[in-house]
Amino acid sequence: MLEDYKRILIVDDEKDTVSFLERGLSREGFEVIVAFDGIEAKNKIVHDEPKVILLDLVMPGLDGWGVLKWMKERKLNIPTIIVSARDEMEDMKRGILEADTYLVKPVSVSDVLKGINVICSLQTDNKEGKS
Repeated sequence: MLEDYKRILIVDDEKDTVSFLERGLSREGFEVIVAFDGIEAKNKIVHDEPKVILLDLVMPGLDGWGVLKWMKERKLNIPTIIVSARDEMEDMKRGILEADTYLVKPVSVSDVLKGINVICSLQTDNKEGKS
């Protein structure tokens, strides 16, 4: 079932973070799409139809919160993991409510893989009518 979630969009303005995650996830068999800001992310979501999104919050232009709001307005139910350096409790609480999970940078590829496995397993269970 998790093979259905192999196209992943990484949205982050930090090129080192994107490069690190892109290399690691590609080695794990993911098709990786990248965007460096929220505007580019919206275009990639529409045109490339990612199955999972890794989303930074703090970016120039349209930030991660704006991307989440746009997705909600369009009723796009794409599993989303916030990956942010913001470790304030208020951000984390809001992130859990608006996305599927929240990881605090720095993250390892194994942390991201665990997050993907959890949210995709939950999505699969929901599609199959399990609780």
